Amino acid sequence: MPSYKRVYQALCTGLMLFALGGCKSEGPAEKAGKQLDEAVDDLTKSKGPAERAGESIDKAAERAGEAIDEAGKKVRKSTE
Repeated sequence: MPSYKRVYQALCTGLMLFALGGCKSEGPAEKAGKQLDEAVDDLTKSKGPAERAGESIDKAAERAGEAIDEAGKKVRKSTE
């Protein structure tokens, strides 16, 4: 490879490393983006009222099913 290409390649590599080294500090847009990401994460992790109501309904249905099963066992037992 000719020497001017090696110099050009070394110069480009050095410039890329220098440019990437400056990416460590966060600007206001990056900070705002992180805060927005955290807010969205908090919203998606917490349960809303509809989800809590659905869980309560599921638990009530499960308890009702268990009560019906017990009642059915008692009826079977009394008819034997």
